[in-house]
Amino acid sequence: MTNKITLTQFIIEQQRSLPAASGTFTLLLNNIVTACKEISHLVNRGDLVGVLGSAESENVQGEVQKKLDIITHDIMVNALNWTGHLAGMASEEIDDIIQIPAQYPKGNYLVLFDPLDGSSNIDVNMTVGTIFSILHCPEGITPTEADFLRQGTEQVCAGFVLYGPSTMLILTTGQGVNAFTLDQDIGEFILTHPEIKIPEDTQEFAINMSNQRFWQPPVQRYVTECVQGTDGVREKDFNMRWIASLVAEVYRILTRGGVFMYPLDTRDPSKTGRLRLMYEANPMAFIIEQAGGACSTGRERILDIKPTGIHQRVPLILGSKNEVERIVAYHLPT
Repeated sequence: MTNKITLTQFIIEQQRSLPAASGTFTLLLNNIVTACKEISHLVNRGDLVGVLGSAESENVQGEVQKKLDIITHDIMVNALNWTGHLAGMASEEIDDIIQIPAQYPKGNYLVLFDPLDGSSNIDVNMTVGTIFSILHCPEGITPTEADFLRQGTEQVCAGFVLYGPSTMLILTTGQGVNAFTLDQDIGEFILTHPEIKIPEDTQEFAINMSNQRFWQPPVQRYVTECVQGTDGVREKDFNMRWIASLVAEVYRILTRGGVFMYPLDTRDPSKTGRLRLMYEANPMAFIIEQAGGACSTGRERILDIKPTGIHQRVPLILGSKNEVERIVAYHLPT
């Protein structure tokens, strides 16, 4: 590849179109990327450095934590808390928001992150990743949880890093979606997939079929039609995929289209969904929409949801626009 464009060059060139840009955002993003490079190295080393397996503890959602859940959380916090770019942070792994230590200066951004999405796959050597979302913060405040509870439309930036056969960063700042591949030889992310667009139509869906008996009628109808293939009303065959790693599912959709569903179900009536609005659904919705796709709970656009809690859960349906719109239509009252 000639004329390689690094992530830093790409972001600086984007900011040149913004007269008020100070360069702080570029520095913040570089700090996040540095943390993700360290995580990538640990994921790649695995059992060679003793980081696989259960930590024998639970996170705030009551899920069993892997050793790497805790390690990657600490890597993100330690890479960001001293920089002077942030007013505060929030992590999927802990209950409360993370304040910036008093000895460090504070900035005008908030970061929310899932340090290791898909960590249940780590011990079987499948793809995992880090998801992050960046918000503006009023100057000079000590943020409370309420300052983080903003609609997805207010995100300044969203991205995820995929730790697979290659390490990739998928990023949007509201000007489309671009993907960068980590060149291990020089330690830089290089633009390899510019201006990603999701096909509007697809013949591929991803859902956990083991939960079928708990789905609501609109989702039952949609999946049944897909499974019937050319013999059904859709008159075409569909393929089904399920990786159980959101970052991997979304990247597949970005590269070739498809629809991913983790819908509302009746398995646990106390839960309003499975995936976290602030750490997973909002950043992924921002990315998917910027790539020309759609993202919904089935009844509401994800980016329009007004959050009520930092660890709020929601149903999530995302991917190729025409298929998501069909599923949403099935949820409408008749």
